[in-house]
Amino acid sequence: MIQLQPHPDAENITVNCAVITVSDTRTPETDKSGKLIQEILLTANHLIADYQIIKDEPEQIQAYIESISKNTNVDVIIFNGGTGIAPRDTTYDAIAKLLEKTLPGFGELFRLLSYQEIGSRAIASRAVAGIYQNKIIFSLPGSSNAVRLGMEKLILPELVHLVKQLTGDR
Repeated sequence: MIQLQPHPDAENITVNCAVITVSDTRTPETDKSGKLIQEILLTANHLIADYQIIKDEPEQIQAYIESISKNTNVDVIIFNGGTGIAPRDTTYDAIAKLLEKTLPGFGELFRLLSYQEIGSRAIASRAVAGIYQNKIIFSLPGSSNAVRLGMEKLILPELVHLVKQLTGDR
């Protein structure tokens, strides 16, 4: 398969990101996926403006989005966890209700890339991305492999470009 790379942005910027793990059981010490997202962002010279672990409760997820959306020091919110179909997996539902614009290609490409790695189980992923109150929101599954895939293949290559589009090139 041909690996296509987006043309580079003329000017690189530092993006301020919030990293949110949705889990009923993880703690800061056991949150491998949340740490991985932060590590990948920091290595790419982006900033972590906030890091939280939130219970898989739609009201808590939406309250966090409403609150962080008022923060002018946050450009992007990256969630991990709660995107499957188990009864407690409510991240997708909570986020999808708030999105003003969706980026359907994100979920479609994530599932395609996942399919290439894990096969047909990729159909259970409800990865989603979109815009809310001028913030870009990404939601990934909670596994570290899924986080690495989404961050390295989709989010990081387009992060600066998407923020520049949303903010008018700052």
